[in-house]
Amino acid sequence: MRLILAICFSIFGTLVSAADMITKPSPHSVAQTIDKLSAAVEGAGATVFARVDHAKGAMSVGAELRPTQMLMFGNPALGTPAIQAAQTTGLDLPLRVLAYEDESGQVHIAYHAPASLTAHGLPADAEVIAKMTGALDKLTSAAVAQ
Repeated sequence: MRLILAICFSIFGTLVSAADMITKPSPHSVAQTIDKLSAAVEGAGATVFARVDHAKGAMSVGAELRPTQMLMFGNPALGTPAIQAAQTTGLDLPLRVLAYEDESGQVHIAYHAPASLTAHGLPADAEVIAKMTGALDKLTSAAVAQ
């Protein structure tokens, strides 16, 4: 019984840590924040694959949603080896960053910590995780800078 509980807590702990979300406040509007992030991504030589305006989508069905946009981007030279090592990593790559306005009007950006890729079997000390962690911090910091 103790062994079963230990295994359950171990699995649960892994799932919780794999879902870590990083958020940062932004002094800009949602659109400006995503514009700045897109420029930083392209300036770093990465590729913007998609920009999704969730509020616009909500409006198309007669619903209201505070400003919310997602930018999907990546660098195939970095992401491809991760997917080669653990193919299901492709579910979480390219990287995504969400900018949203909360109920008080404050804009935030949010993204999953690259360490969450360990849920796909990548080792926690994988070089790709360290590189993605540094890149996301640098790019998102540029997006929220004054």
